[in-house]
Amino acid sequence: MQKYKKNDNQPIVLYFSEINNDNFITFKTLDIKKMIINKIEAGTFYVDGGAAFGVVPKVVWQKRYPCNDENYCKVGMRCLLIDTGTRKILIDTGTGDKQLDYLKYYGFEGVINFDDELEKLDYKSADITDVIFTHLHFDHCGGATRYNADKSAVELVFPNATHWVGEAQWKNFLNPNVREGDSYFKENVMPIFDAGKLKTVSENQFVCPELEVRLYSGHTFGQLASYISLGAKTLIYCGDVIPLAANVPLAWISSYDIFPLTAMEDKKKLLDEAVEKEQILFFEHDVYTECCTVTANYSKHKVLETFTLDQILRL
Repeated sequence: MQKYKKNDNQPIVLYFSEINNDNFITFKTLDIKKMIINKIEAGTFYVDGGAAFGVVPKVVWQKRYPCNDENYCKVGMRCLLIDTGTRKILIDTGTGDKQLDYLKYYGFEGVINFDDELEKLDYKSADITDVIFTHLHFDHCGGATRYNADKSAVELVFPNATHWVGEAQWKNFLNPNVREGDSYFKENVMPIFDAGKLKTVSENQFVCPELEVRLYSGHTFGQLASYISLGAKTLIYCGDVIPLAANVPLAWISSYDIFPLTAMEDKKKLLDEAVEKEQILFFEHDVYTECCTVTANYSKHKVLETFTLDQILRL
């Protein structure tokens, strides 16, 4: 991979080849394309530390992730923009600003306007071809719609994009259980469905040759994790399968997970492969750690090395 001088104002550029007809990635010097990756920090908010780490005692988890005097941990909403040359793919959209008054107890800060953020990167919202929702809780999909100027209607932020979501997640959104009902807002997603821009995923599949989405459950039904080819490496956008680097140990799951045992089983599948293939985890919610590799010793998974996305892509 070519080296580039560090410039935080410039996108990261990677080079890679296509996936062949058998769905195997082959790396050659022919038919090379250019892919640009940018992280977009969509804002921060606060969650209760006990909720973030479940049954793990505070005396243990606070050594790995800090909290304030009221036991609240600051978490992020880190989105990913991938320009393959033919597709411009955004993974998750943060919370947006529609429900900020209602959700004020979360202490949201720095919630972005995507039009402004994309303009800084020389894109427009209308350029986005695909939006991948890890799931439909408000902090992952709310930024995909917004009120119009006089707040008389809700409109799509990315009007030309196909919006991808797990089929089981979509069904759960339409008929939520009592635990998740307060995390779903119709105005975040129904305008997308009504516009014919929602596409459901019922099995693992490639959105494009460079990106595969895989289904995971536990935190909620039908969550999508994105596997992004970086040439010899793979970057996994974990979403809430593993929200923080401190959540890497198998039993360190949050109280927000609807099915704890399923969450651990599916997390183990992700982690085992990440160890075997030296894949890189990308964290959406961790304000202190963007990426890491993992290792396992007697089936106990732990963080091996931590990196920024910039460091990973410039190796």
